[in-house]
Amino acid sequence: MKNGKISESVLKRSVLKQLHTKSDRILFKPAVGEDCAVISMQAGDQTKLVTATQTFTLDVSDKHVRANCAVYDALNNIYAMGASPVGIELALLVPTTENEAVLRETVRAIDAVCEEAGIVVLGGHTQVSRAVKNIVVTVTAIGEAYEQALTPSSAAAPGMDVIVTGYVGLEGTAILANEKRAELETRFSKTFIDKSAAYIDHISTAMEAASAIGAGVAAIHDASQGGIFGALWDMAEASGIGLDIDLKKLPIRQDTIEISEFFDINPYKLLSGGSLIIIAADGTRVLRELEKTGQNAVIVGATTDSNDRVLISGEERRFLETAQTDEIYKVFN
Repeated sequence: MKNGKISESVLKRSVLKQLHTKSDRILFKPAVGEDCAVISMQAGDQTKLVTATQTFTLDVSDKHVRANCAVYDALNNIYAMGASPVGIELALLVPTTENEAVLRETVRAIDAVCEEAGIVVLGGHTQVSRAVKNIVVTVTAIGEAYEQALTPSSAAAPGMDVIVTGYVGLEGTAILANEKRAELETRFSKTFIDKSAAYIDHISTAMEAASAIGAGVAAIHDASQGGIFGALWDMAEASGIGLDIDLKKLPIRQDTIEISEFFDINPYKLLSGGSLIIIAADGTRVLRELEKTGQNAVIVGATTDSNDRVLISGEERRFLETAQTDEIYKVFN
């Protein structure tokens, strides 16, 4: 199999179909595009337990990069579900080639990100293993939400506005700028690379999610692995809707375009932590709320009642593909 997130067909065939998920306490069964488990703790209680798990496997040298990506890739799923995180469970697989000092610095960096996010490390597991060649971090984020505040991907409906917050490909851009600096310096200035590297501190979606939910939305989906194209597909698949998306309206920074061109990768299929897809009946109202807190957001299209997921660029119309392996794995092969 290919490196990275498995394909939708493999996920459905070899993972989801193998699971027994019948339980009156589970609000949403495992499915494409639904990244959180939502659990009723007791009958009649409107407060639900929300969990999400993400694994960060990239071989990066910067511990701050690893910590930010590992923690926020999980937390952003919690925010997108309309929940407030409480803490994380942390599992670390450490190669035999590493020393204790590296482990200590890794945990310290993760704890610093958690402190910034207002949460704590609740527990976890740490193990040294010959099975891995670099540190692998698995984070399970745990939060809570009122049932009426939940914003699952499956709640999107036809005839609604599609909003994208932040900038697509931002997380991937930051990782590449931090980890592939020597290569990038053959073309770009230090100032350019430093600016792109600093995006790693802007991948939380806590503020955007809270503002949007306050304005009234149907569904929110975190754009992470597979980039904005993968996230749009997963959102549409979860809710069984079609999409008409104006490609030229997708918010993207110029340095993301230039760094993607340098590595010959597609920026719209690049890690997009820091960006949300929001589905709302009144997108303009949501934009007004986001603007109050200085958040970048754009209405990029609409949901439809067909099965077609269409990308529009001027007179050209083409179909969105099933979510693909993230482009970053072409660089970190």
